[in-house]
Amino acid sequence: MAILAYCTLIGWIISLARVSSLEGEERKFAAFHLRQMLLLMLLGAAVSIIDTIFFFVPYFGLFIINILSLAIFSCWLLGLIDAIQGRKKGVPFIGQAGENMLGDMFE
Repeated sequence: MAILAYCTLIGWIISLARVSSLEGEERKFAAFHLRQMLLLMLLGAAVSIIDTIFFFVPYFGLFIINILSLAIFSCWLLGLIDAIQGRKKGVPFIGQAGENMLGDMFE
């Protein structure tokens, strides 16, 4: 379920629906990665809004758009790799802050 959470919005919704059927450590692991992906989706939406604003700034705007998009992709990829390897490691930059903010959501 943790790996499925990183596979598009539909995969996240399916994982969210199935996490209630899991028990113990397996449930905590899946819930952790659901929270991490929720943070990435929210951050991705915010970056999309910022990208729209910077789209109209010549040269510098395109540079900012590419950097922010690459950062989101990198965080997503690291989260997916951690889920595949069975590690509960937060995504870079926002993982720990998100865990403090979301607490034990989905458990």
